Amino acid sequence: RTPGSVRVEFPSGNDTIEGALYAPAGGAAHPGVVVIHDIRGLYDHYHDVARRLADDGFAALAVNLYSRGETPDTGDMQAVFRFMRELPDRQVLGDLQAAADFLAGRPETAERKLGITGFCMGGKYVVLSACNLRGLDAAVCWYGMLRVDEIDERNPEHPLDALPRLSCPLLGLFGKEDPVVPLEQVEQLERDGEALAREVQVVVYPGAGHAFANDTRPDSYRPDAAEDAWSRALTFLHQHLD
Repeated sequence: RTPGSVRVEFPSGNDTIEGALYAPAGGAAHPGVVVIHDIRGLYDHYHDVARRLADDGFAALAVNLYSRGETPDTGDMQAVFRFMRELPDRQVLGDLQAAADFLAGRPETAERKLGITGFCMGGKYVVLSACNLRGLDAAVCWYGMLRVDEIDERNPEHPLDALPRLSCPLLGLFGKEDPVVPLEQVEQLERDGEALAREVQVVVYPGAGHAFANDTRPDSYRPDAAEDAWSRALTFLHQHLD
């Protein structure tokens, strides 16, 4: 079984980013996976995701993108979406590149292959990371936003529009009844991946909506879809990182 997490810090520009590193016991080097939280931040669910990845043989770094003190008001959905629109993509991608570089240099990975996975807002940044960051070998997006409300200096590009620069295999896991990520956008992700001759796999779960894999949200959680998606994610990561 996996030991507890190690609290870590690493530089990103002039800032210090926090995270929690989970690794299999035994001291050997393992493939690494960066874990990106949803709009609510790095709470217990994402520690559990990282812990489960470590249980399956990965060194998992759960990143706190709010290390600068950001505090979204999760009780007001309009405020949530406004917060997400105002979060600068370049800042987030810089933090995620710093996280990937930090994890790659750790003894727990010893420069083994590196993947990235994220949920909701984190899923959006999985797609953007797979198209913009260096050093990634696989990416798993869980119900991530594929189009932003408005293109501006903070959100300069739709994730779908970044696909021509996709640099690693991508698995997308979505709920068919997701009001946040319309099905036509998911279908476009699959079509565009095929048209661009990129390795993009898309799985859509009928009867599931947004956050279907989040067992801390009983209103959204769909155990059968979550179990199948987790199995597919592990298989995909092992295929491309081992």
